[in-house]
Amino acid sequence: MSPERLKILFVSQMPASPPRFGAQARIHGLMTDLAQRHELTAVMLLDDEFDADECRQAMQAYCHEVVLVPNPNGGEGLSKRLLQLRSVASTTSYERLRVTVPALQRELDRVLRAKRFDIVNLEFPFLAHCNLRQAPAGEQPPRVVVDSHNVEYDLARQYARGSKSLERRLYYGANWRKLQREELRAYREADGLCLCSAADQQRVAGDVGGVRTVVIPNAADTSFYQPRQEDPSPDGRTIVFFGLLSYVPNIDGVIHFVERIWPRIAAAHPDARFKVIGGRPPQSLLALAGPRIEFTGFVPDLRPHLAEAAAVVVPLRLGGGTRLKIVEAAAMGKAIVSTTLGAEGIEAVPGRDLFLADEPEAFADTVNRLLDDQTLTARVGQSARALAIQRYSWSGAARALETLYRTVLDGEADRASQSREAAE
Repeated sequence: MSPERLKILFVSQMPASPPRFGAQARIHGLMTDLAQRHELTAVMLLDDEFDADECRQAMQAYCHEVVLVPNPNGGEGLSKRLLQLRSVASTTSYERLRVTVPALQRELDRVLRAKRFDIVNLEFPFLAHCNLRQAPAGEQPPRVVVDSHNVEYDLARQYARGSKSLERRLYYGANWRKLQREELRAYREADGLCLCSAADQQRVAGDVGGVRTVVIPNAADTSFYQPRQEDPSPDGRTIVFFGLLSYVPNIDGVIHFVERIWPRIAAAHPDARFKVIGGRPPQSLLALAGPRIEFTGFVPDLRPHLAEAAAVVVPLRLGGGTRLKIVEAAAMGKAIVSTTLGAEGIEAVPGRDLFLADEPEAFADTVNRLLDDQTLTARVGQSARALAIQRYSWSGAARALETLYRTVLDGEADRASQSREAAE
């Protein structure tokens, strides 16, 4: 039987804390809850955008040890473009080349050989080439569980199909096949696999053999994201989108909203405004700004901005997993309008917990309806908040992950016992 208090090593291509965007929020939410019952160690890469001292201090609040390794490939601009060009001529995906850092493996060697871990929790499949199954002399190596935030090769395949640029279609067309090979191998070699939605689980079902899989959807800190008396009241006119604005699905979604959906809303509501919240927006988005379209950049606290919003929109046409922006907005009690794909994996009742609309006209008409009917907006927001509390809290997600850990460990113990009995 697995020990009551587990020693868990989290390995990731990015630090977990402080959480500034969706991927970080998932890692942070799971780790902080697990840390209440288990001993956590973190070995993580650090791109140029992160402040090492800030990240280390935040993570030391709940980790036994924090090791942050600077990523020499973690910059933007020319260095990124050169690495992408290098990947074109390589059999290895750009995503794996970007995180192939010898210093990271040296730190993993040191940490794993110094202390035995029960579980190595690998965030994303990109670092699966690292040697994670190590232990001190005479000890059993740890089991490996992969937390897949998206089915990455399927996302890259969507980029290839949806890109208007021939150059990008060719690039993504070649890269997604490399990602597929690497990602599926990572999944098959794992002892357990977490997926963010049943749809993602179905996407890989036929390709991962007998690997234990469990759906652990994204969630929210429902005690942090909740309506507060000190926050502003909904203003009846502000529509909000939030997310990391260097992320391709978010870029595509905002452009689609502004070009195809916003004109119909703006015509019906001359005082309406569209607020886009998120860091690292490219010039293609900033060029859309105007008197009624605002790009705030990164904000340290989303809650006042969400509280003021009349509605939150998720006009995504690309993506996988489940959207943190939906569960966080729901926890804040906001009325949400999303595409079907944007709400994929969220067990919500359309018309009660949120609204779904895929065609631009229908999407705009739904937003207009919310701007016109504050009673409806409040009712749907209350239902969204109840759904978030009931089904999408990090405590519930972390308990599900912990159950997977114990299933993996107990299964290994059972196999070892059977082997000993057969030998006797």
